[in-house]
Amino acid sequence: MSEEQFTNISMIVCLSGLIIFMGFIIWDLGKKSQAGKLGTAILFLVLGFGVSGFIFKNVLVEFLVMGKK
Repeated sequence: MSEEQFTNISMIVCLSGLIIFMGFIIWDLGKKSQAGKLGTAILFLVLGFGVSGFIFKNVLVEFLVMGKK
């Protein structure tokens, strides 16, 4: 396994773990603040936009890099 392959695999695994952990933090924040179902859904929606933006940026960069090759 080359260093590049290891880096790519570890980035995917670590970022997936971080995103799952952030989801748990948002759920815990909604529970501790007694936000209810609607409030927790809004928390996931608003705070999830940051995560989805990060993922979208990476996908967009990959398509742009692949398009130039």
